Amino acid sequence: MPILHRRALLAAPVLLAAPALLPGAGARAQTKWQMATAYPDGNFHTRNIREFCADIEQATGGKLAVQLHSNASLLPMPQIKRGVQTGQVQVGEILLTAYSNEDPFFDADAVPFLVPDLAGARKLAELQKPYIEARFGRQGLSLLYTATWPAAGFYTQVPLASLEVLKGSRFRTFSPLTNRFAALVGANPVLVQQAELAQAFATGIATAMVTSAQTGVDTSAWDYAKIFTPAAFSMTKNAVLISRRALEALPADQQAAVRAAARRADDRGWTYAAEAQASSQARLAEKGLTIGTIPDSVRAELLAVGATMTDEWVARTGEDGRKLVEALKA
Repeated sequence: MPILHRRALLAAPVLLAAPALLPGAGARAQTKWQMATAYPDGNFHTRNIREFCADIEQATGGKLAVQLHSNASLLPMPQIKRGVQTGQVQVGEILLTAYSNEDPFFDADAVPFLVPDLAGARKLAELQKPYIEARFGRQGLSLLYTATWPAAGFYTQVPLASLEVLKGSRFRTFSPLTNRFAALVGANPVLVQQAELAQAFATGIATAMVTSAQTGVDTSAWDYAKIFTPAAFSMTKNAVLISRRALEALPADQQAAVRAAARRADDRGWTYAAEAQASSQARLAEKGLTIGTIPDSVRAELLAVGATMTDEWVARTGEDGRKLVEALKA
């Protein structure tokens, strides 16, 4: 009883602030879900989710409302998937690669140079969906949609004229796969969280990195790097997942409305990612970063590193990984 009472007190202000309980709306919302994401309101993924939630409420005539808790205000990223499994929230958004320690298959989109562009990333996403759904299904979850991040490129102090630029550098990493990449190119991996990037470069803890132009804008990369070189290094994805119990408890027409809204959010998310990729790279240029290009010889070396990492990933994921990569190359 004390636990229930404490939860009720904690939930009270959230529920009072929920749009579905504002005057005139409460009577319409027969079912109310909670959704958690770790990303801030200004992020294009969060904007897409807000449209997704509004779409659901409109399509169900107010019979289903979804209250979004953004910026890790309810659950931090590592707890969101478990929160959906346990019913703490009905819907959640995660970065798939953040859960690769649970299952290496979630790392497919983080394998360097596995796909060349956004079109390739979407093909990979479509091929990957049934495998993700099968894994989620065993955990009482269902996949609603995925949406990519813009392509990652290199931040350096000098042009990326050869891999010698990265060799010996203090290379910022954020995952097992970026650690492995650093090792393969002879760099010294340094784990640095996004919020600490500017300080890490200013103090010499890090001297180079690979990440999206969007992250560069978010962290004012013009204060600590001179060149951004687009490379389509990887295009990681967010996945929006739902409790199967919560979904299946809805009437059939509302289930269909949720699925239809998810399909629209999927399309929208990829459009927003393409827009963010173009605008963020333009912003870096406006703030003084040189936008570099990769010589063909360097690209060949990078693709060779990517091929090695692809083989290693397939070895970890087994038959499913082999089938996915073969379908992607077909």
